[in-house]
Amino acid sequence: MKSNRKILVTGADGFIGSHLTEELIKRGYDVRAFVYYNSFNSLGWLDSLPGDIKRNLDVFAGDIRDPYGVKEAMKGCTHVLSLAALIAIPYSYHSPDTYVDTNIKGTLNIVQAARELGIEKVVHTSTSEVYGTAQYVPIDENHPLQGQSPYSATKIAADQMALSFYKSFDTPVSIIRPFNTYGPRQSARAVIPTIIGQIASGTTTIKLGSITPTRDFNFVKDTVNGFISVMNSESSVGEVINIGSNFEVSIGETAETIANIMNVDLKIETDEQRLRPDKSEVERLWADNQKAKQLIGWEPSYGGKEGFKRGLEETIEWFTNPVNLASYKTDVYNK
Repeated sequence: MKSNRKILVTGADGFIGSHLTEELIKRGYDVRAFVYYNSFNSLGWLDSLPGDIKRNLDVFAGDIRDPYGVKEAMKGCTHVLSLAALIAIPYSYHSPDTYVDTNIKGTLNIVQAARELGIEKVVHTSTSEVYGTAQYVPIDENHPLQGQSPYSATKIAADQMALSFYKSFDTPVSIIRPFNTYGPRQSARAVIPTIIGQIASGTTTIKLGSITPTRDFNFVKDTVNGFISVMNSESSVGEVINIGSNFEVSIGETAETIANIMNVDLKIETDEQRLRPDKSEVERLWADNQKAKQLIGWEPSYGGKEGFKRGLEETIEWFTNPVNLASYKTDVYNK
C-alpha cells in the first residue's frame, strides 16, 4: 500500500511536521518535505534528524502563500498532509494580515491544487483554538466555533475553505483538529517549553501568563499517529476529527507537575506581557475524542494523568540536554 504513495508534508520543518516526517519515513513512506524557503538553506528541525532519515527526504523549499510553488510541490504526490501555518497567538494581535495570507490563502492554494491534480487525500490541520472557551465539556466536533484571536479566526476560515472544496468539488479533504500538542522540539512560545526552559536554565522563579486556564495536552507521538490514522482512513473524508487526550489540566498544575519531575521548588510570577486580552483568553479546553476512536481507530497512548506525566518526562529529558537547550533563549519571551 505504501509503495505507490508519495506524501507531501507542508510545514515539515516545524515542530509537529518534523516529527510526522520522521515517523512517515521510518514506516517506509516516500515523503516530500515542503519547507519554508530561506537564504540560509535551513531545513528547520529536519536538520536535527538522523542521517538515514535525511537521506530519504525529498525536500522542496517554497512558500505556502505562493500558488504556483504549492502546485509544483504537489506534482507527483498522492497525499498531502498540510501543516504549514502561522500559529503564535500574540503575533497575530499585531500582524493579522500575515495570518490571513498564510493560513487562509495557503489553505486555498493547497485545496485548489489538489482539485486540479487529482490528489487522493488532503489532511488539513485545524486547532482546538477554533472552539474558544468551552461552552460545554468535553468538547466534541459539534461545539460552536469562536474566533477569540486573529489566529483562531483565520484557522476557522481555513477549515471552512478546505471543507468547501469537499462539498463543492468532492475534493477528498479531512480535517484533523489536534488539541494542545507538546513534546521535544516545540517552540519556546508554548507554555510547556517555557516552563521547562526557565527551570533548566537555573531559575526557580519563572514568569508565566495566566495559570488558571485549562488545556488538553496531547503528546506529539499521539498527534503524529493521529495524522497517519486520518490519512489512512477512507471514512475520514469530509470529516472533522478531534485528536486529544480527553484529560483537562490547568497551566498552574502543569507547572507544578513539571517542577516535581525536575525536583525544584517553584515560584510563579505573572508577566503582564504574557497575558492575553480578557475576551481573547481561552479559559477551558477539554477534548472529546470518541469520534477519533470510533471512526479511525485512534486513541492516545499518553492519555490521562499518568500518560501526561510520561510525556512530560520525555519532553524534559530532551529539553534538559545541553545541546538542545542551547537552541532556546530561555530568558526572552518568545511571542
